[in-house]
Amino acid sequence: MSSTIWTIIVSAGIPSAVIGILIGRLNKRIEKRDQEKEAWEQARQKHEVMMIKLILATLSLSEATAEAVQRIPDAHCNGDMHAALEEARRMKNEYRSFETEQVVKSLNN
Repeated sequence: MSSTIWTIIVSAGIPSAVIGILIGRLNKRIEKRDQEKEAWEQARQKHEVMMIKLILATLSLSEATAEAVQRIPDAHCNGDMHAALEEARRMKNEYRSFETEQVVKSLNN
C-alpha cells in the first residue's frame, strides 16, 4: 500500500515540478522583456526632451540672427524677415502656453 501512495505522489509531483520550472522560465522572460521595454521607453522620452531642447535652441539662434540682421544699417530686410521673426515669437509663446497646460494637468493627476 505504501509503494502505491509513493507512486501516485511521484507521478503527480513530476509534472507539477516540470510545469513549475516552465512557468518560472516564462516569468523570467516576461520580466526581461518588461525591463527592455522600460529602458526603450526611457530612451524615447529622453530623445523627445533632447529634440525639444534642440528646437528651442534653434529658435533662439534664429531670433538672435534676425534681430542682428535688422540692426545692420546696410541690410535691407524685407517684410519676410519681420514676419518670420514674429511667427517664431508667436510659436514660442504658444509652445510655452502648451507646456504650462501640460504641467498643470500633470500636477492635477
